[in-house]
Amino acid sequence: MHILLTNDDGVAAPGLQAARQALASLGRVTVLAPDRNWSASGHAKTLHRPLRVWDTRLLDGTPALATDGAPSDCVALVALGLLDEPVDLVVSGINPHANLGHDVTYSGTVTAAMEAVIAGLPGIAVSLDTPDDLSIPIDFDPAARVAASLARQIFDHGFPPGILLNVNVPHLSIESMSGVQITRQGIRVYRDALVRRDDPRQRPYYWIGGDTPTGVDEPGTDFWAVKGGFVSITPLQLDLTAREALPQLQGWDLHL
Repeated sequence: MHILLTNDDGVAAPGLQAARQALASLGRVTVLAPDRNWSASGHAKTLHRPLRVWDTRLLDGTPALATDGAPSDCVALVALGLLDEPVDLVVSGINPHANLGHDVTYSGTVTAAMEAVIAGLPGIAVSLDTPDDLSIPIDFDPAARVAASLARQIFDHGFPPGILLNVNVPHLSIESMSGVQITRQGIRVYRDALVRRDDPRQRPYYWIGGDTPTGVDEPGTDFWAVKGGFVSITPLQLDLTAREALPQLQGWDLHL
């Protein structure tokens, strides 16, 4: 297996290194990641300037590639022929925060896997549900081992066409995890607030701040699974059509 590994936290992120170490047991791993943090960048794609790619190394000295593009660009570059060998699977992560519910529309981690689907490649996004308490050290190793195990199993079963998998892992040891749940997207509750400040010249500027978002703990959802100590696997598709609304809109007899 030839795996492309990318992320949205940058090539120096510890979650990327942990994922590479675990995925190496499955075959060849090529790392191509952004040179900086692209968190909450959404499905960005660079079309109005050239992209540069250069050799670099991960924190443990492993060779890797970096680019000044977005996470989606990393996948597009490879899908369009950057490497001398095609890839079989795209893995994005490990993100240091969960990507649950509506987060998938913002997440550079998830949208890199979306770009894989557009390119006709299987894509897996992996995120770790770390605690809000910053004094608790983040341990990526269990999530990396889970990602490698799931990647092998999923690849062996064969990926459903046009589907990416959004994987969220609880911040627990593997022995403490409750198992794996196939879930649907839950509902994220954002508690954003607009923070206004004045610069030294008394001109206003703004931050989008607020409290940490929460979610609706409904059985069968990604929130419910992770809260219960399960690894959540949510199949996502790029067709966002609200099919149940089609008959209603067709019944309106809209016209010019």
